[in-house]
Amino acid sequence: MDKSVSLKERKMAETIYALSSGAVPSGVAVIRVSGERTTEIIGAMAGRLPKSRKAMLATLRDPLSTDVVDEALVLYFEGPNSFTGEDVAEFQCHGGRAVVSRMLAILGSFDDCRPAEAGEFTRRAFDHGRMDLTEVEGLADLIAAETESQRKQAVRQMGGALGNLYDGWRKRLIHMRAMIEADFDFADEEDIPGSVADEVWSEAADLHREIADHLERSKSGERLRSGLQVVLMGAPNAGKSSLLNAIAGRDVAIVTEEAGTTRDVIEVHLDLGGYPVTLVDTAGLREASGIVEREGIRRAEAKGWEADLILWAVEPGGVDFDDPSSGLPENLRQQVPVWKVRTKGDLETHPKQDSSGTIQEIACSSKSEAGMSPLFDRLTRFAEETISLGEAPLATRERHRYFLKECLAGLKTAVDSEFVPTELRAEDLRRAADALGRITGRIDVEDLLDVIFRDFCVGK
Repeated sequence: MDKSVSLKERKMAETIYALSSGAVPSGVAVIRVSGERTTEIIGAMAGRLPKSRKAMLATLRDPLSTDVVDEALVLYFEGPNSFTGEDVAEFQCHGGRAVVSRMLAILGSFDDCRPAEAGEFTRRAFDHGRMDLTEVEGLADLIAAETESQRKQAVRQMGGALGNLYDGWRKRLIHMRAMIEADFDFADEEDIPGSVADEVWSEAADLHREIADHLERSKSGERLRSGLQVVLMGAPNAGKSSLLNAIAGRDVAIVTEEAGTTRDVIEVHLDLGGYPVTLVDTAGLREASGIVEREGIRRAEAKGWEADLILWAVEPGGVDFDDPSSGLPENLRQQVPVWKVRTKGDLETHPKQDSSGTIQEIACSSKSEAGMSPLFDRLTRFAEETISLGEAPLATRERHRYFLKECLAGLKTAVDSEFVPTELRAEDLRRAADALGRITGRIDVEDLLDVIFRDFCVGK
């Protein structure tokens, strides 16, 4: 092969295959093929090529030995109207280990045909313009979704809502630059309005406000993708681990009468009303007596700073969170909402509220389960109120946030630099547009691709 051809081009020229339906044995195994040799492979194994997008029942044979391998459904998707943009085949075989193993061995025997790498089918879809990077990330989020709200957000992003929003902003910026350059190059022409530059900077200021508002609202999108962090904190032996077990519905943490049993953070992932919540048990806060416990307390405090909500467990007569001896820093209490959960008692089980309706405390018993239902209900409402998505597409990743900030910086410089030459202000608009292009993958993202696709499963 020509040495001038890059490694990427050589790999793209090869036909790839993989088991796309998960582990065997299973009722049905879906084996996917994509690339130039797809039609040759179908013809050699099934005897004929089905119509595009029409399922065909076929007897699959080994082309070398003519042995029957399986009877299966065969689907053919003619490129470019396929998932990858290439010719694609799917063999829906019986999901036995021997069948799948033989199928994969036969596919590997064809020239220029090799097993797919993780995420390679989706990467080919991106390379052929079938998906932008936000849609790719939406697909990854859909595969990883554990709750209904995560699924809905991923479907919106995979459908192109986020990419379309960013592309629209980028086109507006390109139009602004075009107007400036027209004003610049054709200033003497009568059909070019002289006030066009002033209109551009007004529009740029409007776009800056629009993107800044989107960035602020997108905190909900990031929370939804990663899950709300609810951290259990309190003095040693205040009932935190028992409360964790009660909420999780299983024995996750060790519970004993000995204070300081929990030395490390313990995380439990929950689905509360369709919203993802990570409940974190931490070491009791006190003057530690040993190196291990001190490290546990340090990690507890670190988790507190990452929390969206702190549940402060306090047993009857125990240390409250606003007590100077509690060990909970005052500046942490000012930044993260704290609910007091009175444990180890079956007293009042309805949440106490102040005049504004804000929760002050909840009483519950891990042993009798009294008060657990109101706690669940209030946590669910908190998740719903904190992650108020609406219908507008939201940024969901730190990568998006980084480039949106880059875009805002370029816009702000362009708008504020009133006495700077117009050519330089136009360059700031170009920088802002390029930042948006990097989110969708329109420009200069080759160094990001390996990072984005490495977490995909093989066969997708």
